[in-house]
Amino acid sequence: MNRRKITSRGTSAAMKISHQPPRLLIVHIAVPSWVDICPNLCEALQNFFSIACSLTGPSRMSLFSLYTVQNQHECVLPFVQVRGNFIRLQACISELRMLQVEGCHRPPHALLPLAVEDGLQQFKQYSSHMASSAAQPWTSLEITVLTSRPGKEVVKELEEGLKDINLLSVRRLQVVEVTKGIQEPSDSPSPTEEPSDDESSILEADIVLETLDNDVVSMEVFFKAWLHNSETDQENIHLLLTPQSLHPPSRAKDHPICLKCDLQERFLSPSLLPGTADGMSRIDDPKGDISTLYQMASLSSDSPYKLQVVKALKSSGICESLTYGLPFILRPTSCWQLDWDELETNQQHFHALCHCLLKRDWLLLARGEPLTPKHNQSLPACSFYVITPSHSLTLLVKLVATRELMLPGFFPLLSEDPPEDSLKIIESTLDSLDLGLTYNPLHVGSHLYSHLSSTHAKPQGRLYTSCASRGLRKGGQLQTNRVRAPVVPLPVAPAPRRALKMTAASKASSAAFLPSDLEEEEEECPSHT
Repeated sequence: MNRRKITSRGTSAAMKISHQPPRLLIVHIAVPSWVDICPNLCEALQNFFSIACSLTGPSRMSLFSLYTVQNQHECVLPFVQVRGNFIRLQACISELRMLQVEGCHRPPHALLPLAVEDGLQQFKQYSSHMASSAAQPWTSLEITVLTSRPGKEVVKELEEGLKDINLLSVRRLQVVEVTKGIQEPSDSPSPTEEPSDDESSILEADIVLETLDNDVVSMEVFFKAWLHNSETDQENIHLLLTPQSLHPPSRAKDHPICLKCDLQERFLSPSLLPGTADGMSRIDDPKGDISTLYQMASLSSDSPYKLQVVKALKSSGICESLTYGLPFILRPTSCWQLDWDELETNQQHFHALCHCLLKRDWLLLARGEPLTPKHNQSLPACSFYVITPSHSLTLLVKLVATRELMLPGFFPLLSEDPPEDSLKIIESTLDSLDLGLTYNPLHVGSHLYSHLSSTHAKPQGRLYTSCASRGLRKGGQLQTNRVRAPVVPLPVAPAPRRALKMTAASKASSAAFLPSDLEEEEEECPSHT
């Protein structure tokens, strides 16, 4: 494929959070691995969408569509809005769970590219239809191909099948190879597999290749990466290391250091989810938590939000009780508008900062850029942050209390030795506890997935499916609930006995587009008994 066909496109900085790209997931079903992959994949999707459909605030995931590829490619779910559509997504996952391998050990090579082309055509028609009503039309699509086949083979197949296809609307095309091994759960997706020298031009130019362990937690982590802000049009934060109070003769003043950083959440705020302990009182508050760095950076749409370093602190010089709000991660920016030399220099300086802070056992105290309305003449209030280094190429940022927020507190110091009887009782109790070296949140579940799934309203009446493929139970036999694609599917050379049925279904699918259209279709369909 031509490298120019897939380019990074984003929206304006003001739309970074609220306008995430639509996503198309293509699941390749192959013998015999599907039997092992299916239950893990379905559980991971169910858990992920219970979160994604429940999040309040700006939309983190706009549209989603699902295709399967077996003996033919099929649209299991056409593009739908994710928020508020959990019941429909759940039905789609249930259908995926019931799919049986039809005995084709290796589908024809043309099917995966056809699924990509068909999904892209569907997206273009949906975008064109919704352009007049959508506040911000969707212009690019992210496509993920999930397969158990060797990833490099799939990449070659896609490169060959899509070489003559216009992919200007594809923001990212990703192949994810599901491996058999199960490793220790990690909160980061598996790193991209390094291609060999003779294939690097193919893999690095157009298609991202990743590996994924075949377990529920790893798949959850992969899908949750879709909730991150993925825009690269502009860096989020400017970290100004040179204090403004330096006198003019200072060398640091002559060569100010500004690190350009991207902002990433460490975890989701409970205030964005209904029914959580921390979210009950703030679920209807559009501001959520007290002014967080993420919100401040989002409001600063004209230019990156600025953090001015005020002083350095010893790592033991701040009490944990003075920090509040959600922590955030700073990392070197990947903004595509910066040239390669600037990106490389910025990353090297960021690396050096982390190294020096760890070596000196320092933290940084920084003042956030005040944001006030243009017509407000009062002195703007600002926030202060503590910046902590880590052994990865990241910095942890937390809000810290200032004088105006402090309440008086007088706490007696510990005496040197507690009473002997109490000491023995408490030591005996502590010795009975299991001692762990670290805390891994991926090993601790709060039943939040099942709680969120149960909070979604049950479907009223029938789901939006075509009458020809509506799931029915007849004589103890379950017919799956197939959702037709809202475009005419591409030809897949069907078997002669199925050709007539597929042609009729293709004509019907072009009419099944929006929910309102589908409701009209249901009225015309004869009732099933």
